[in-house]
Amino acid sequence: MIPVRGFDGATVAVLGLGRSGLTAARALAAGGAQVIGWDDGESGRAAAEADGIALRDLSKPGAFEGVACLVTSPGIPHLYPVPHPAIAAAMAEGVPVDNDIGLFFRSFATGEWDRFDVAPKVVAVTGSNGKSTTSALIHHILTEAGREAQLAGNIGRGVLDIEPAGDGGVVVLELSSYQTDLARALTPDVAVFTNLSPDHLDRHGGYGGYFAAKRRLFAEGGPDRAVIGVDEPEGRYLAGQMAEGPGDDLVIRVSSGQKLTGAGWTVFARKGFLAEWRKGRQVASVDLRDIPGLPGAHNHQNACAAYAACRTLGLGPKEIERAFRSFAGLPHRSQRIAEAGGVVYVNDSKATNVDSAAKALAAFSGIRWICGGLEKEGGLEGLQSGLANVVKAYVIGREAEGFAMRLGTGVEAEVCGTMERAVARAVEEAQPGEVVLLAPAAASFDQYDSFEKRGEDFAARVKAALG
Repeated sequence: MIPVRGFDGATVAVLGLGRSGLTAARALAAGGAQVIGWDDGESGRAAAEADGIALRDLSKPGAFEGVACLVTSPGIPHLYPVPHPAIAAAMAEGVPVDNDIGLFFRSFATGEWDRFDVAPKVVAVTGSNGKSTTSALIHHILTEAGREAQLAGNIGRGVLDIEPAGDGGVVVLELSSYQTDLARALTPDVAVFTNLSPDHLDRHGGYGGYFAAKRRLFAEGGPDRAVIGVDEPEGRYLAGQMAEGPGDDLVIRVSSGQKLTGAGWTVFARKGFLAEWRKGRQVASVDLRDIPGLPGAHNHQNACAAYAACRTLGLGPKEIERAFRSFAGLPHRSQRIAEAGGVVYVNDSKATNVDSAAKALAAFSGIRWICGGLEKEGGLEGLQSGLANVVKAYVIGREAEGFAMRLGTGVEAEVCGTMERAVARAVEEAQPGEVVLLAPAAASFDQYDSFEKRGEDFAARVKAALG
């Protein structure tokens, strides 16, 4: 655990007592704070009481008397669409509002580091798509290279639940826009921006607010190195904001699909080959085409970002390539779960928005596509680039008929409604050489508690259908 520093003897309120909230409360107490907590759910309050946390309804008048700071969980709105009543009350009283990410960055470094030969570092990864795979891949590469590494944040353990870093240790953090938007301290050594596509727009007051939340990791933190995906205008803008000039190697620009030129430091993938260029010449190349854990152009972008981050930490191209080949990928993200009769079955349940689903469709050909669910803002037009690879769509979800209609006439679609029927029909009709792909392009909450549960159901149905 990372004890939170700076609140010894002070009263700190914690709003939201799920995993991150309870961990924050424990870490605050370990640092000497007097902790009070509140959760709108009865089960959260019961868990806190069992943990010895004093409860106080933070939405009631006078609740913030004597409170030095409010720490809130990332899922609780603090600005848009409307602030939670307790957060609104804290802001009205002038009480600072933070989250566990901010507490981590203010508490991670300690006096013990003076005795280390190599100071620990933090690599923080954000973006719309690919940040989980990129974070896990960086952690895997470091571990395979024999470096002390911990994975935390939006993936793995809570940031305050990890162990204090040892000599030369690296903490890899996956950070969502919910986490970067509010954190009062953001000081990574290496910051990574994968890409940007519409998501969580209601929470951030629109696309500009969403980008601004991601940008804070760079603008607030001033990282020593910035690894930035430049396949969208926002990434190119961010890279330009961070760089001091064309040849500045503070910024490493990464791309999938285009050759990057110029005097700076670039890492890009084209036609399945990753290339690293510095000062106008190529210094390394990696063949990604036969690496099973990184299929498709979107995973090649993840590989470029992870490669660049690890190069900034002193790892060589060959040891990074060796680690690529042993990377198994993450569950529910282009995860190959079965192959039978010449048909491959792939679980990409994490493709919860149009952009990530389009990238999954572009990664394969001859696709029997299982899609649908709780549709997000922006419509389905962004899928058009990948529909040429689809043989047939099998649509699930409560609004499956409407979803199928919005796919247009360019793809044959069958309204199945349930995962059970969609898998049964896809297995029945799939031909050798084809891929049965779950890439929903929608959230799961109309039928499942999470995208993980949806992916697990898909895998179970495939296993049952294949016997």
